[in-house]
Amino acid sequence: MTRFQAAFSPTRSALVCFITAGDGDTSANLDALVAGGADVIELGMPFTDPMADGPAIQAANLRSLAAGTKTADVLRYATEFRARHPHIPLVLMGYANPMVRRGPEWFADAASAAGVDGVICVDLAPEEDPDLGPALRAKGICPIRLATPTTDAARLPRVLDGSSGFLYYVSVAGITGKQEAALDSIDANVTRIRQSTDLPIVVGFGVRRPDQAEAIARVADGVVVGSAFVDIVGEHGVNAPSFLQDLTASLAKAVHNARKG
Repeated sequence: MTRFQAAFSPTRSALVCFITAGDGDTSANLDALVAGGADVIELGMPFTDPMADGPAIQAANLRSLAAGTKTADVLRYATEFRARHPHIPLVLMGYANPMVRRGPEWFADAASAAGVDGVICVDLAPEEDPDLGPALRAKGICPIRLATPTTDAARLPRVLDGSSGFLYYVSVAGITGKQEAALDSIDANVTRIRQSTDLPIVVGFGVRRPDQAEAIARVADGVVVGSAFVDIVGEHGVNAPSFLQDLTASLAKAVHNARKG
């Protein structure tokens, strides 16, 4: 059984937590998310032009880059995380340039050595899968794709082809952290997508509060929260871990107690 298979249950939704590498005390922040009850961790790779992200994560990227964070640092955080938390799935999330500039095989080798389970490359379309996907799959790393409200029946098979680990459903047509999707829309789209795949479907973008997370957890296999955690790091800096753990615990309780339909 893979770490992803263990994290996603047919009877209980999973909490997926995102923070940006190099923003604040990354190792302590990751540990706080796990202590609070996170089931899956997404670690953001800082990038100069994060076009899919809203102001909170854009600011986190700038703070991280200003602190001198490099790809080598991200991989070191991942390696150290895997040593401390052998059972928690770890996903690297970011943009194509830092992942492929030294070649996809180099990145896949390094991510595999660091114990990474999956990679979300936000700006790599399914048609560009040869740029990274084969190298990841060869190392047993899951290329995780994004579906959106505009991913129709004609487009969905292309998105699903070659995807593994889980499918990330972006609940709004926009950037992270700014909008809140209507639950009816999420329910309808998750139900539609589920007819085409056995992959767990996780829902993210615009989820900040336990009540939102609980409602989504009733229809999805997982709920992603990112900007709310990044805001905490931005406000509290190196003192963020206790605040991160508290928010994670409240979200985990809501997600884990929701009754999946």
